[in-house]
Amino acid sequence: MTKAKGGLGRGLGAVIPSYVPGIESVDVDLIVPNPNQPRTYMDPDLLQELAESIREHGIIQPLLVSVKESPGGMPTYQLIAGERRLNAARMAGLTRVPVVVKEASSRETLELALVENLQRSDLSPLEEAQAFKRLAEEFSLTQEEVARRVGKSRTTITNVVRLLTLSDEIKASLAGGEISEGHARALLGLQTAEDRRHAWRLVVQKGLTVRQTEEIVRTWGGRKERKAKRDAVSRTEERSMDVMFAEERLTQVLGTKVSLEPSRNGGGQIVIHFYSDEELGDIIGRLVRLDASSQ
Repeated sequence: MTKAKGGLGRGLGAVIPSYVPGIESVDVDLIVPNPNQPRTYMDPDLLQELAESIREHGIIQPLLVSVKESPGGMPTYQLIAGERRLNAARMAGLTRVPVVVKEASSRETLELALVENLQRSDLSPLEEAQAFKRLAEEFSLTQEEVARRVGKSRTTITNVVRLLTLSDEIKASLAGGEISEGHARALLGLQTAEDRRHAWRLVVQKGLTVRQTEEIVRTWGGRKERKAKRDAVSRTEERSMDVMFAEERLTQVLGTKVSLEPSRNGGGQIVIHFYSDEELGDIIGRLVRLDASSQ
């Protein structure tokens, strides 16, 4: 017996063991695609290669389907796992394909489809990211729980999902193969969308490697951080000089020590110092005269 192709991880291993006694042969026209299929693109060359392999060797691993009710009485089957095999079988001219029928609710069908595709190596980075995100949202899972479902580390899940925070322009560049996943991850090291866009343009125009991109991001990010610190110090020093000037002017006008105490939110307090009732009366008198002269 030919051994089923491995590499599916823990999730579908319990669903499709190496030997399945309940395999059925089903007409390809009775199988409908899964509307929740995570895969959005299939490489036509790879699909053709698979079709040629199927034409020569047949389908080694059966498709996974669930029975779908139809009004005409003829049972139809909704595909859970195996869309590439189904399409390739049709290209190869097969009229029937081996399937394993599994009873599954719509939510279970969605989860099985997501997990099955995520455990394969031919999903694009963005398809992976969308599938991880959907798995977490649909089933209220943490990234740690998603990682356990698909047999990957939590760090991998986090890094892949972060790709979705890139701009549409950069995601299109990644989807089209203009840049690699390594380039995209490096660009995430920059904090603003504008910085990422500038760096991405440089990567595309000069054909930079991932390592060169990482170096640019480190240099660029470090320079921006140093500039931000210098600007913050400069603003503090400028504010300190303004405060000192204002304190001196108020001290002259009121004839007593005046302190300004700025707060971080832009507000603050003016503290007028006095050391006797007589001095307080003098300060009040000055303030009254200032108010009268401004009328």
